[in-house]
Amino acid sequence: MHDPESVHDPESVHDMKVLCAMSGGVDSSVAASELLAAGHEVVGVTMRLWGGQSDTGCCSIADVDDARRVAQQLGIDHLVFNFTEDFDTHVVDPYVRAHQQGTTPNPCIECNRHLKFARLSERADLLGFDAVATGHHARVIEVDGAHYVARGADTEKDQSYVVHMLTQRELARTLFPVGHLTKTVVRALASAAGLRTASKPDSQDVCFITHTGGRAQFLGDRIPFRRGDVVDLDGNRLAGIESVELVTIGQRRGIGLPGGGPKRYVVDVDTERAVVVVGTDEDLFDTEVHLDAMTWAVPAAGPSVPRAVLVQCSAHGAARSAIYAAGMYADGVIRWDEPQRRIAPGQSVVLYDPTDTYVLGGGIARRVLPSVVVRSTDG
Repeated sequence: MHDPESVHDPESVHDMKVLCAMSGGVDSSVAASELLAAGHEVVGVTMRLWGGQSDTGCCSIADVDDARRVAQQLGIDHLVFNFTEDFDTHVVDPYVRAHQQGTTPNPCIECNRHLKFARLSERADLLGFDAVATGHHARVIEVDGAHYVARGADTEKDQSYVVHMLTQRELARTLFPVGHLTKTVVRALASAAGLRTASKPDSQDVCFITHTGGRAQFLGDRIPFRRGDVVDLDGNRLAGIESVELVTIGQRRGIGLPGGGPKRYVVDVDTERAVVVVGTDEDLFDTEVHLDAMTWAVPAAGPSVPRAVLVQCSAHGAARSAIYAAGMYADGVIRWDEPQRRIAPGQSVVLYDPTDTYVLGGGIARRVLPSVVVRSTDG
């Protein structure tokens, strides 16, 4: 395999008509500014995704207003696309279903998959744009004639994990204008240009979960919560819990156990039987994780034989070495070189090449733990 080459540098190609997603944050503001400086015809667009109450994330009225005003500062047109129905279908509804099923969803990844790239690309095609751009800290590189998502230059802000699902068609026309910049440089450029978002804090929360109500209120308004049993690995009942739908793998607090005893962590959630299984920290470690819904940057790149990869299981987690192989009961299986903390079912698991440079593919962790027979200790 040849050395990777960077492609889609905003300054490498001129005179493209680019639709730039502007969320109202500093990264997308500078992305639009950099595209203009490179000589492109730029139109800013803000996607209206969540139609309900929002006091956080990237969907508030204030964020739309910030994006519009930055577009005015840059002298570019600004559009607003209403994708609220698509957002409900592809992000909100699956988020609720996941909690009902005892898995831990990743709504920001699904938003990127279905809205910020697939849906936006469709609209860009209809309007005659040559490319779409976002403010993600990632890059697009070419290896042996194929496009791959590569890590951003700022390792602390790298977002390749959350855009890992992009297809060859999407990668061929996607620009990440700030992917080669550090966040410090991005803010400096915004400040130098006098952009109103220069010092705006980064958004780190799910846009449809409010600070005031939280996840419990959001889900409680949509699904009935079920009481359940908290048991140990031998099935002994330790306590009751008000809602199994609000529990996730690795959780230690809020599961109804009295203080003072050994630390116990959630190692499995079975919402169908309303059972939460707890164990020690050691019980959280696993040697493998099974994956469903595998996608590959290059469809034919899925290895037919086991291969060494680096694996990242959260947006800001460190990549760990493992072997990927085709699965017998799942799309694939990751076998860790060294045991790792259990990955919550529903979380995205992203595979990088052994140099930790670019994304090979990714999948969704599935639940494979056997059910525990509950033995009541009452009476």
